[in-house]
Amino acid sequence: MKIMKNITILIAAICISASGFGQVEKGTVLIKNGTVLTVTKGTLANTDVLIKDGKISQIGKSIALPQGAKEIDATGLFVMPGIIDAHSHIALDQINEGTNAITPEVFTGDALNPFQMSIYRALAGGCSMSHALHGSANSIGGQSQTIKHRWGTYDAEALKMEGAPRTIKFALGENPTGHGRRDGVQPQTRMGVEFVIRKAFSEAREYDAKWEAYNKAKAVKGFRGAPPTYSLRLQTLVDILKGNIILHCHSYRADEIQMLLKVTRDFGIKRVVFQHTNEGFKVAPEIAAAGAMASVFADWWQYKLEVYWSTPYNAAILVRNGVVTSINSDSPDLIRHLYHEAGKTQKYGGLSDDETLSLITINPARQLGVEARVGSIETGKDGDIAIFKNHPLSIYGVPQYTIVDGIVRFDREKDAADMRIMVDPRQTVDATLYETGHAHDFCMQDTAGLFESMENENK
Repeated sequence: MKIMKNITILIAAICISASGFGQVEKGTVLIKNGTVLTVTKGTLANTDVLIKDGKISQIGKSIALPQGAKEIDATGLFVMPGIIDAHSHIALDQINEGTNAITPEVFTGDALNPFQMSIYRALAGGCSMSHALHGSANSIGGQSQTIKHRWGTYDAEALKMEGAPRTIKFALGENPTGHGRRDGVQPQTRMGVEFVIRKAFSEAREYDAKWEAYNKAKAVKGFRGAPPTYSLRLQTLVDILKGNIILHCHSYRADEIQMLLKVTRDFGIKRVVFQHTNEGFKVAPEIAAAGAMASVFADWWQYKLEVYWSTPYNAAILVRNGVVTSINSDSPDLIRHLYHEAGKTQKYGGLSDDETLSLITINPARQLGVEARVGSIETGKDGDIAIFKNHPLSIYGVPQYTIVDGIVRFDREKDAADMRIMVDPRQTVDATLYETGHAHDFCMQDTAGLFESMENENK
C-alpha cells in the first residue's frame, strides 16, 4: 500500500507541475525597443510589441507595461515571428506504420511525446512550432499533427495547436517502394505508387457514394436498411477528396511531382504541399499553375540516388515562379538553425530579407493552413516570437528568447537553470550531462531509480 501511495503522489506531482495537465498556458509580456521584423508589414525600428493573454494586442512605441506583466528589453535586438518548421518529426518516437501501403487511419497526434528534449532544443533555435509528420514508408501514410513547442508541459494534448487544419503524409519514390526489394509487398515500382494512390481514391469515392445513397434513403419514411460498414481508412481519404485535409507529399523527382499533380487534378484535390521537392526547380511553373506549394531543403542532396539532381537555387527559383515555398529541416539538428538554412537562399538566389524570412515564418504557416494566426507579427495573431542578438539572417545571429502564446519557453540567460529544473526538480544533475546532451537520458534513468528506491523502501 505504501509504494502505491508514493506512486500516486509522484504521478499527481507530475500532472500539476509546469503548465498544468490539460491546459494551454497563455501569458502577457511586453517586448520593448526592438527592431521588429514583421515579415509582412516591413521592419519597424525601436518598436514595442505587447502580447496580452497569448495574443499580440499592440505594436508601437512607448507602450505601457500592464500590471503584473513580464518586460523584455529588446534594445539592440531583433524581434521576429517564431520560426515554423513545416516538415519535422520531433515529439515523435516512432514515425512509420509500415504494415500497409495505405495507413491514413493512424494519427501522429495520438503518439506525441512532450518529454522529448528535441522540443526544447528547437526552442533554443527560435522555432516555436512544427509539423509532426508521419514518415515516408507508405504511399499513403498517416495523419499528422501541427504542434506548438510548449516545452514544460507534461500533457501531450497541450502540444497540439488547437484549431489547426488536419494534414496527412503521402510519399513517392524509393521510400514507399522499399527500393524494389520487398517481396510480395505493393508497391515495388514508381508506377506502382501511382496505382496504389489512384486505387485508394477510387475506392474512397465508391465508399462515399454508398454513404450518400444510404443517408438519402433513410430520410424517406418507412426506410429499412443497414448503413454501409464504416471505415476510418476510407473516410479519411474521402475527407482529402472533399478538401478537409491538406495533403503533404514526400517527393524528389520532377517526373513524380508531375505524376501527383495529374492524380490530384483528376480527383479534384487542391490542397497539396510537396515536401523536399528537390527537383521542384525543373517544374516550378507547373507547381505554381496547380496552386500547390513546396517545402524544401536549403541544400541537402546526394544522400541517396533519387536526390542526385538538385541545386541550392531551388527555393529561389520556386519563389520567383510564384510557388509558396518554405525551408524545412526533417531533422532535430537543422530545426535548431533554420534561420541559417533560410539565409542560404540569399547567397543562392538573392532573395530579399523579407522573402527569406517568409520561408521560415508566414510561408510554412500558409502550408499548414494557420497563416491567420501565426507567421508574422500583426495585432490579433498568436504571441509566438523569437528574439535575436544580431540579425537572424546573419551568421552571427543568436536566439535569445523564444516565446509561445506569450510564455517565454526559452531564455538564453536562464538556459542552464531552466534545464535543471525541467529535467530534475531536485536540481542534482551534473552539468556535464547538459554539455553532452544526455540530460533527457538521465531524467529517464533517475525516474526509474526513484521507483526502485520506493520498492526497496517498502520491502
